[in-house]
Formats: sequence, C-alpha cells, structure tokens
Amino acid sequence: MLIFIAMVVRFCVGFVELILVHSQSSLTRLDFGSTTLTGLPARQLNRLQSVLNAAARLVYRYSARRSEHVSPLLCELHWLRVLERIDFRLAVLVHRCFNGTAPCYLASELQRVADTASRRRLNSASSPALHVPRSLHKTIGDRAFPVAAAKVRNKLPPAITSLSSLHKFKRALKTELHITGHSNIDCYVTHAAARQFLLRHVSC
Repeated sequence: MLIFIAMVVRFCVGFVELILVHSQSSLTRLDFGSTTLTGLPARQLNRLQSVLNAAARLVYRYSARRSEHVSPLLCELHWLRVLERIDFRLAVLVHRCFNGTAPCYLASELQRVADTASRRRLNSASSPALHVPRSLHKTIGDRAFPVAAAKVRNKLPPAITSLSSLHKFKRALKTELHITGHSNIDCYVTHAAARQFLLRHVSC
C-alpha cells in the first residue's frame, strides 16, 4: 500500500500526502489488534516499526535525506513508535474497562490493589495502582491481558489515570508516551516550522 501511495504523492505534496498516509496506508492496520502484540521480542516489532519509518520518510521525502535518522521525523509528526502504540491501545482498553465501555470479560480480569483482601490493612491499600498477577512463564504469562494491562497502567502518572473523559485521557496519554518515547531526541524542526514547510509545498 505504501508503494502505491508513493506513486500517487509524486503529483501532490504537503498535507495531502500526510492524509493519504493516515487514511489509505497500512498505518491504521498497525493499531488493529495491536494489544495482542504486547511482550513480543524486539526483532518482531522491528518489522512493524520499519513500516512506520517508511511512512514517515514518505511524508518528509523533500526535507529529509535517506541518511538521516528517522526518529526526529517521528517526533515532528507526533507519531508514537510501535512499542508506544501498543501501550497506548492497551492503556485505553484498561480505561474503558473501568468506565464500563469494555467487554465484561476483560473488566473482570482487572483488580485494584485497594480491592485485594490481603492488602486492605497495608499502606498500599490507598494506592490507585492495579494488582499485577503472578505469572508462571516469563515470556507467555507476562503477555496475558491482566499482567500486561496492569503494568502499563501502573506506569502512568495519577494525573492521567484519574481522567474520566476518554478524549482527555487519550490526549494526555499520547503526550505522555510521546515524551517518554522521544525523551532522548531533539526535534530539530518544531511543529510550527514543519507546518510552514508543508504549506509552502502544497501544489495539489
């Protein structure tokens, strides 16, 4: 699909190509069922990351050389890496479980530390964190929804997990994952500068 879009965007640049990449490419398919990809080895996730990298280079094909690193391009586009995209979908699913908009069989798998009978008398009973079940197998057991979801949720600050609105939660969550994922990267072009560059090259 990206090859087809690359042939089309030769005749139009700017925000048009960005819309094409978002709507028609396989980027949307990266998020489909991505919660099942949690815990996969890095060598398998790198295959999906290469698709995301190719899409970013397609958008910035006029301003970025092939020799340049792709991480600043992802940072400018405010795109999460594959690992952060998986955590994003998983955290949103947990948020829906506690707001009654997720399937009951998933919500029943999650339990707060405060609701655990063995910890009600401990100081951790007042913690909003989720109980992480003990898994027998490190590779397979840690990929189970109760384990992976609790770990992702517990990494988020209370300012985000306390949000009741799904829209506000998604915005705050994406910003948090974007900052943590690109903390060691200096975006050499600001979002405003990137927008001005694209506007100058709009020809469709």
